[in-house]
Amino acid sequence: MSGKKLNVGLVGYGFMGRTHSNAYRTVNNFFDVGYEPVLKAVSARDGAKAQAFASQWGYESIETDWRKLVARKDIDLIDIASPNDTHAEIAIAAAKAGKMILCEKPLALTSAQAEKMVKAVDKAGVANMVWYNYRRVPAVTLAKQWIDEGRLGRIFHYRAKFLQDWTISKDLPQGGAGLWRLDVKVAGSGVTGDLLAHCIDTAMWLNGGIDKVTAMTETFIKQRKHNLTGKVQPVGIDDASAFLARFSNGSLATFESTRYARGHKALYTFEINGENASIAWDLHDLHRLQYFDHRDEGALRGWKSIHVTDSEHPYMKNWWVPGLQIGYEHTFIHQVADFLKGLESGKIPGPDFRDGLATDYVTDAVLASARSGRWVKVKQVKK
Repeated sequence: MSGKKLNVGLVGYGFMGRTHSNAYRTVNNFFDVGYEPVLKAVSARDGAKAQAFASQWGYESIETDWRKLVARKDIDLIDIASPNDTHAEIAIAAAKAGKMILCEKPLALTSAQAEKMVKAVDKAGVANMVWYNYRRVPAVTLAKQWIDEGRLGRIFHYRAKFLQDWTISKDLPQGGAGLWRLDVKVAGSGVTGDLLAHCIDTAMWLNGGIDKVTAMTETFIKQRKHNLTGKVQPVGIDDASAFLARFSNGSLATFESTRYARGHKALYTFEINGENASIAWDLHDLHRLQYFDHRDEGALRGWKSIHVTDSEHPYMKNWWVPGLQIGYEHTFIHQVADFLKGLESGKIPGPDFRDGLATDYVTDAVLASARSGRWVKVKQVKK
């Protein structure tokens, strides 16, 4: 059922632009929300590519300057799906223009930029959200419910990893479309802000704030040709990052991420060990939650593989019959659905810009610790 029209202006047409557009186009087919997203305009510097994207996804118009998009009276929501170095300027301008904002992660290049973004949306009073989509995997949402119910008891350990292998070749250039994540001026950091940020957001959502960290990072290929200048330049991003953490609740954590784990394209896993029970999840098998409960009868005690497809499970009643699975793209649909329901109720769910800032505080602390070789206290978001 459709409701009030909500005109969307998208900045960027890459991988994330596709996932977001699919979510806006699909959400009303499966979720009863009070708003109907309208793909009003997409903005990108390359007008021809923007027009091709608009035609493919059904956007009504294009802009080649995001400032014109933000200024348009017929745009209600600005969706920032452009590289990291653009997030702060666009979000602050959108907030001043009174637009709702959905922003890709990480929120900003640094927590100092993210603080300005939080101040801007707070001052403007505009609805805001960050695209940490893994919270909306039904199995991960179910894990959150069980933790909040106290099924695990006191949490002792949290361990997470996110492994890829796509940058191993020394001949891979940096910078430009598709490879901006290797350019520190555009990305801000490497795997710490790109991959571990997802792990950190999920971890703090499930287990509370992180108090302090100690980290190490490595850049394995020190120089790469830059696509825009044609010159061989130093590489400023981290290829690998690993850190230890203490949560505010006293539990211990290990986090690891790399783009140099041959054989892994997107291996994101976490495991949580509590006094009574443990939970484990794997993105490659995202519809399953592994669960061990020590309180089970001895002869039946063991790890259970729970197929998260029943109507009782988070989000699943909106999809297919039990036993049939959904995938990665559905997490973005769930996030749009929750955002639209929040607009209707007046209570926008997280992760909002403050949650994004909290994650940026952790990633900044990780990078600072890697430079100093010392434990670093994580700055906390003011309530």
